[in-house]
Amino acid sequence: MGLDEQHQTTRERLLEAAGEVFAEKGYRDTTVREICQQANANVAAVNYYFGDKQRLYADVLRYAHQCSGAARQSEIAAAERRSPEVRLQGFVEAFLGHIFNEGRAAWHGKLMAREMMEPTQALDALVEERVRPMAHELESITRELIGPEATTEQVRLCVVSVVGQCLHYHHSRPVICRLYPELDFGARDITVLVRHITRFSLSAIKSMASLSDDADRKGGWNEGQ
Repeated sequence: MGLDEQHQTTRERLLEAAGEVFAEKGYRDTTVREICQQANANVAAVNYYFGDKQRLYADVLRYAHQCSGAARQSEIAAAERRSPEVRLQGFVEAFLGHIFNEGRAAWHGKLMAREMMEPTQALDALVEERVRPMAHELESITRELIGPEATTEQVRLCVVSVVGQCLHYHHSRPVICRLYPELDFGARDITVLVRHITRFSLSAIKSMASLSDDADRKGGWNEGQ
C-alpha cells in the first residue's frame, strides 16, 4: 500500500470512528482519545489530518452527507431538463431514497438527527455547502410550477412543506407503522409514498397560482428576503 493510500485509509477510519462516537455521545461529550481508540489510530492523528476536534466534527458531517447524497445528485442531474412535475418527483424519490436507505451506516442518520436537536457551529457550513443548493433546486421547481406571479413566501413555504412531508414519514415511522402497519415504507418499496407526496404536493403548489396577490401578501415576507 502506498503512502497516499495509507493516509486515506487512516483518515477514513478516523471519519467513520468519529461519526460513530459523535452520534452516540454528541460533540461535547466525545473526546479525541475515544475516537482514536475506536479508529485504532495514534492520538496525534486527529491533529495531523484535521487540525482539531471541531474541524474533525465538521468534516464528519460533510462526509456523512456526501456518502448519502451521491445517488441523489446523479438523479437530480438526470432530471435537470425535464418538466417541473417530473423534476419534483425525482427530487422526492431521491430524498426518500436517501433517508430510507437502510444500507447506509447506522450512525449517519443518528448523527444528523442529533445535530438538528443540538446544533453546533458546523451546521452553518453544512447548510451553506450542501443543504442550500438543494433548497435552491426545489425553489426553482416550485416557482416554475406556480408561475411568474409566485411570491417568495409562497415558494419557501412550499419548499419546507415538501421536505417536511418526506421527513415526517421517516421521523414518525415508529408511530405511523403502529397506527397503519401497511405504511411501514422503510420495510418495502417506497414507490407508493413517492407517488403520493408528489401528487399531494403538485396539487397544493399549483393551487397557489389561483390565490390573489393581495390576500397572499398580507403579513407576508418581502421579496428581498
